[in-house]
Formats: sequence, structure tokens, C-alpha cells
Amino acid sequence: NIFSVIGGLVTKMGRDVLPDGCLAEMQRVAHAIAEIANLAPDTHAPYVGASAFAHKAGLHASAIKVAPEMYNHLDPTIVGNDQRILVTEMAGRASVELKSRELGVDVAGRPEVVSKVIERVKDREAAGWSYEAADASFELLLRDELGENSEPFVVESYRVIVERREDATMVSEATVKVWAAGERVISTEEGNGPVNALDRALRQALERRYPRLAELELTDYKVRIMPGKHGTDAVTRVLIETSDRHQEWTTVGVHGNIIEASWLALHDAVRYGLLREPLGT
Repeated sequence: NIFSVIGGLVTKMGRDVLPDGCLAEMQRVAHAIAEIANLAPDTHAPYVGASAFAHKAGLHASAIKVAPEMYNHLDPTIVGNDQRILVTEMAGRASVELKSRELGVDVAGRPEVVSKVIERVKDREAAGWSYEAADASFELLLRDELGENSEPFVVESYRVIVERREDATMVSEATVKVWAAGERVISTEEGNGPVNALDRALRQALERRYPRLAELELTDYKVRIMPGKHGTDAVTRVLIETSDRHQEWTTVGVHGNIIEASWLALHDAVRYGLLREPLGT
């Protein structure tokens, strides 16, 4: 990995191998190359990975808040990266405050909100949820508790049908009923799978009201089966990565039904994409 070599030469050995100011572009360049090569960026890559300077919430979160240099081998901004706090069931007040600051959400002077967020995270993680890799879903939860989020749309219902046709092709059809800007919209779309069909139907229902949805692209879909107390009561955790060509974000959904888990993650992905910019035009 040329970025690991460059990072080590410059920051650890003091070798002048790059022009002035170029080291701070290293993370951006690494992601640009991955995009050109149509590869998913390695989140654990030294220096440039999204988790290169990540810390799990826990006892040392308070120390990171006071002196981050104690837990980072260098200032992440030197290589164009950022420090991340991974919110888990071990999250305490300092962890949530640090994560909120990282996401640009102000919880200063709101101890009751922080306490509610901690309880919600613990309750959800006990049910199989995880926000370690789903910053967008955590930010939505945080802003919901602060009362900052408006609802760009409200889902009335959805339905998915999977059909195997005579020629052995598989087709999924999704129907979504939503309310947006006081208008009830019903949309039906086909896709190469249930999630793709739901994604297309939801977009079609909302794009007239929110044209920027056309920029959103589902870039990755991950499924993990979480074992339950009995073999048949396992739950499914779905992570969805979405991009609008300027930023990427990850959302999570958990349910005993894989379609509902996927829908929860998809719903958060679209909602986050709309709320992070002015709604509509």
C-alpha cells in the first residue's frame, strides 16, 4: 500500500518525499483512486482508512476528550483523516458527547438528551443493533432526541412480491405508499431483488418532491444473521452504504424478517440523504 509507505516515511522517518501540503490530501486521493478503480475503500487501511483513527466508546473516551494525542499515533488531520468514536453499548456520557461533536451535533448543556441516547443505544444493542459502522443512523437517532429532525416523508405501508417466471428468471415487485408534503403517493416498481425493488419504488414516490434523490446511489448491502436464544428466533442485521457522489454514509436496520431489516436501513439512508441538505426545491 503506497499510502502506508508514504505515511511512514514522512511522519515516522522524517523523509521529505512529498511536496509541501500534499500529505494532507492523502486520504482524499486514496478514496479517489478507489472510486476510479471501482473498489470499496479499505476502512482499516493505515493513515487513510475510515477506521484508522477509530476508538471504541468506553473508559478511555474521557481521556480522548481531554488529550486525543494519548490515543493517536499522530494528528489524523495531518493525513487528511479524522478521529472517530464508535458508539457501542459501553457508551458513556463522554463517548456520546465526543461522537456528537464529530457529527456536528451540539449536545452541550443537554444532559437529559445524552442520557436518553445512551439508554436507547443500550436497549437497541441488546436487540441486535450496532451503531459502530452506522454513523448516519446514530446521527438520526441523536437528532430525533434533540427534536431537530423534520420528517421529509411518512411511510403508510409497503409490500414486496417475489415471482419466479416460466423462464426461471426471478423478479421482485414492490409497492410503497407514502405521504410527502401533504400528498399521498403510491408507487410500484420492479427490481432484481426485494431491496432493489423497494429502493426504486421509494425513489419514484419521492423524486418529484425531492429531485436530489436522483443523486443517491446504494453502493453496498451487507447482511449478518444474529443468533437468538433459539435457532429459529435469530434476527437479521442489515448495513446499507449510500453515496450522493460527494459523501458516503451507512445506515443499519435490525429485525427478525430480512425484508423489514433491509427496509429500516433503506428508510434511514433516504431520510438521512434528504435531511442533510435543504429539502426539496
